[in-house]
Amino acid sequence: MSTVRVHNFAVSLDGFGTGADQSAERPFGHADGRLMGWFMQTATFRGMQGAPGGSTDVDDVHARAWAPGIGVEIMGRNKFGPQRGPWPDDGWTGWWGDEPPFHTPVVVLTHHPREPLVMAGGTTFHFVDAGPADALATARALAPDTDVRIGGGVETVRAFLQADLVDHLHVVVVPIVLGRGERLWDGLEGLEDRFDVVAEASPSGVVHLTFDRRPHPQV
Repeated sequence: MSTVRVHNFAVSLDGFGTGADQSAERPFGHADGRLMGWFMQTATFRGMQGAPGGSTDVDDVHARAWAPGIGVEIMGRNKFGPQRGPWPDDGWTGWWGDEPPFHTPVVVLTHHPREPLVMAGGTTFHFVDAGPADALATARALAPDTDVRIGGGVETVRAFLQADLVDHLHVVVVPIVLGRGERLWDGLEGLEDRFDVVAEASPSGVVHLTFDRRPHPQV
């Protein structure tokens, strides 16, 4: 069976995975680029932009684990865009331009399903109204025998954790205090009991936490 993975998911010291007041100009709300600054300095990110250089330390080791083995991503509607309610006819195709970085099918969770959106580079967005288990079944049907990445945002990652469907969780604790936004850990008391947890500090000031599912006890 393929595994379900979360990678490079950044939270503030007070547990917020995004800020308040998201808009088309501010995908992370008032957090702006502060949650992902560590990632943008890595060789992996710079390579995605066609630029040389970047760090190759522990931040980059985690950053580049994002893609290998992944055949499909699941994301929430708020990661795809800032719109709410029925889809407006505004030509929005995501934050990523004509060729998104996924290069796989992407399942977008929304209460307003619509026809798939085919983009350059192999990315096709599929808009479905489904809970975590059904969304995972859809994703696996789109890309059999490959791993599934839960890409965010906060509500989507939290829902899959609450449903106990995540095998690998990589959270990056960034030394900022946001004070408002959407918190990852709410409703997840005792989460650590399901996982083996490793912490790694980075020279950039962030701490990488990796949660790997413990084997279920044999009956």
